[in-house]
Formats: sequence, structure tokens, C-alpha cells
Amino acid sequence: MPALTEWKVPPANQPRASDYSFDLDHVLSSVVGLHSIVPSDAFSADTLGTERAGNGVVIDDGLVLTIGYLITEAEAVWLHIGDGRVVQGHALGFDAVTGFGLVQALGRIDLNPLPLGSSAAAEIGDRVVMGGAGGRTRSVASHIATKQEFAGYWEYLLDEAIFTYPAHPNWGGTGLISNRGELIGIGSLQLEREREGKAEHVNMVVPIDLLKPVLDDLRKFGRVNKPARPWLGMYSTEIDNRVVVVGVSAKGPAAAAELKAGDVILAVNGEKVSSQSQFYRKLWALGPAGVDVPLTVYHEGVTFDVVLASTDRARLLKAPRLH
Repeated sequence: MPALTEWKVPPANQPRASDYSFDLDHVLSSVVGLHSIVPSDAFSADTLGTERAGNGVVIDDGLVLTIGYLITEAEAVWLHIGDGRVVQGHALGFDAVTGFGLVQALGRIDLNPLPLGSSAAAEIGDRVVMGGAGGRTRSVASHIATKQEFAGYWEYLLDEAIFTYPAHPNWGGTGLISNRGELIGIGSLQLEREREGKAEHVNMVVPIDLLKPVLDDLRKFGRVNKPARPWLGMYSTEIDNRVVVVGVSAKGPAAAAELKAGDVILAVNGEKVSSQSQFYRKLWALGPAGVDVPLTVYHEGVTFDVVLASTDRARLLKAPRLH
């Protein structure tokens, strides 16, 4: 297995050991590189690719926390250790609600776990490190720019995500490290925001407090042991206080109901929606996966009602296997 592509964070954005009260190099040694291979016929292959690379953080003996899209449907996972070793891993679990993924190392990695801190205690303006695999040269000295709700186009919602600036260029699975040297989040996305008339990039980070209630289930079952949320297979965005469909998954309920890009979702079960977060909350309030979802839709001058038979997205995904 070849080493991950070599690159470095610009020196001005790299963290300096003297700026922190903890042993920065020791903490960053708990961040590993992650490389996964996904079958070409996997459900997520078309959207996420068949070869994915990013980062992960050791949180227990051989247990690595990452962002779930890196390992969804992976048939092979490799962990790249800072000393040059490559250890095979197993995609142990994935939680679609939070977005976290877990990998179990299948060999010894001999790295100290990074202690979990409190993302709720982190405040806007706090100095943090976005830790990437490879130490200081592949990490970013950041601060918490804001904490706010985040709605993703793929039927995903966080009540309070953490946003950091400057952004890490290889954000997937990076470890958000607090000013106490504790893990308080996992990097998920890079987004653009407008600030003082200029565009700048920030990282969206999934808060670590969301992991604590689901960690035991992910270890034991590979998913959270409760009924799944209803999934429609619909990609949407919010434009001028309207929820607009921008795409549908070929095998999802939205496609079966012949919804198309450009459709506007006006209401769920007769209740009007004007934002993605409203849409998701009303959808999920109807019941678990499998529940019928009545929608009111506007398309090219015509308003109509349609009922979608929701499903559990996990049923379409290839389950991880130990070889």
C-alpha cells in the first residue's frame, strides 16, 4: 500500500508548539491517515468515489474515529501511521445521523488514544488545532469561528455544528483539538462564507458530544440500535425561503415518485416548510423509516400532492465484511 500523497500546510497556518499548554506533537501523533477502497457497484460509489482518503483519530485501543463518508461501504481500509507503517483496518460502524464512522485496526498501531473533551464547553474565538495525519506540517492552527445549525443537502441536520477558520485543506476526518489538548470534533466539510466583503473557507466540524451517546452501539452493532429515520433519497437546497430539489438518488423513494430537480417542496403532511431544517424535522417527526411521507410539491406552475414510501438508507448500502 503506497503512502498517502505528500503535501504540507502553508507554514503560516501550521500550529507552533510554543502556542499551546499541551504537548502538541504527542497529541498530533494520535491522528492517522486513512485510505479506503469501495466496490464499484456500491450504492455510494457514484457520489463519493471508489477510493477515498482522509484522516482519523485514535480514541481507544486500536479504535479510530473518522467521518463516515470515508468508510461507507468500504471493502478495505488502511491506516497510515506517522512512523511510516500501514495497518489494515475494518470499517466497524457508521452513524448517518451524526456522520461519524469507526474503524477498528486489525494490527497493533501502538498510539495513545486522544481523550474526548467537551464540544459544548468550546466557545467562539477559542484557539484550536485541526489535526491532520503527519503532525504539525499537516495540521492547521485555527480558531472557532462560530457554532450554529447546519443542514446538508443529503438529508442531514446538526442542531449545532462547529465552524473553524482558517480551513484545513484535507478536512475529512481531521481531529478538532481544543486548547486543553482534547478531541472536541471531527472534520466533515469545507465551506465558503462571506466575511467583510471577502470569501473565505471554513471547516464544518461534527461536535464530539454527539459521539458519546452512540459510541457503545457503534462498537457493538455497527450502527445506532434504534429505528432509522425515514429517508427519501432527495438532494435539496434552500433558495429564497424555499426548499428546492436539486437531485434525486436513482434507487430512492423520491425517484420512484418521479420527483425531479427543480421541484419545490411546499409542505410535509400539510404543514408548510420554508427551510431545509424545517423540512427535515417535519419529515423525521412522521415516524421511523418505512413511514409514508405526504408532500405538497410545486413544479412549473403546477401544485400537486404526492406520497413517498420512505425507507432506511442503510438497506441500500453494502455491509462491511471481515475477510
